[in-house]
Amino acid sequence: MSTVQVETPGGSYPIHVQAGRLDKLAESIPADATAIALVSNDTISALYGDRVETALRGTGKRLVRVNLPDGEAHKNWKTLNVVFDALLQNRLDRKAVLVALGGGVIGDMCGYAAASFMRGVRFVQVPTTLLAQVDSSVGGKTGINHPLGKNMIGAFYQPIGVEIDTDVLATLPAREISAGLAEVIKYGAIIDADFFAWCENNVAALRALDPETMAYAIRRSCELKAYVVSQDERESGMRAILNFGHTFGHAIEAGLGYGQWLHGEAVGCGMVLAAQLSGLVLGLPAESVARIRALTLAIGCPVTPPDLDAQRWIDLMQVDKKTEGGQLRFVLLPEIGKAELVRVDLESVRQVLRGTVAESA
Repeated sequence: MSTVQVETPGGSYPIHVQAGRLDKLAESIPADATAIALVSNDTISALYGDRVETALRGTGKRLVRVNLPDGEAHKNWKTLNVVFDALLQNRLDRKAVLVALGGGVIGDMCGYAAASFMRGVRFVQVPTTLLAQVDSSVGGKTGINHPLGKNMIGAFYQPIGVEIDTDVLATLPAREISAGLAEVIKYGAIIDADFFAWCENNVAALRALDPETMAYAIRRSCELKAYVVSQDERESGMRAILNFGHTFGHAIEAGLGYGQWLHGEAVGCGMVLAAQLSGLVLGLPAESVARIRALTLAIGCPVTPPDLDAQRWIDLMQVDKKTEGGQLRFVLLPEIGKAELVRVDLESVRQVLRGTVAESA
């Protein structure tokens, strides 16, 4: 088993990465817990719910199962209240522990429920998608979507542990693997040029879910995110670099309707657009822009943005949490492996969206 430790002012906790970890989840429940609420969705619950319930019942604690509808389109107040209803109806108290079994949507909503219920109860992340394993389960960002913007309502609230079972990746569709790999290559692009090159050299093994290759990719991604989060838990500075590709990506998701593109697909395409913008604004070499585009394409993510109206793009991006004083700010790259948050004029953004920046691949 690999263990990565996350250290933040909001909490210190381990990330365990191990094949078969689902069967050992009892180890993640504190001895003083009075009850466990297992929060999942219909799809994941059908695959792993009974197995996880069996593991958690090994604690001897009372267990309540809460199943939510599947998909980004349900990441909203209505669904969140399903969790609160179950917790209150079953009279869970402040020593209850919530367990989020699922992808990023479940992790974000369960975490926000934990942050809010009785002003804060403990929760454990058990991510079942690659994207959640390498990104959304780590760092304490929790929340729900609003029709006007993604993840605009939420809280920073750290779990007490992240339990990653690499075996669950075998049940994911290829599209979900590609979406998760977008977040993997993001870490190389923003902070570790050697890891980016490693991804380029191992892309076939990553897409084929080679166990040793995937275990390293997950561990390294978690190490890099843990490092960034430990420096800046609440995204007041350095942590913003984790949003490379996300300003464009969130606009794609909101503009098309949540769920039309997977989050990782939108981020992948957003990274290509952000690389082009980096070339225009910071002089990122054309060769580097081409490498980012080529690797995004190689992992199976779209590299051509949807045809949204130009003003619609701008309107959607101005809702982004990085916008400050009405000015758009983007995470851009002066070179692969380095990132910075930059104020960008609207004409430069429009130029990229119009496709007038020459692609070098």
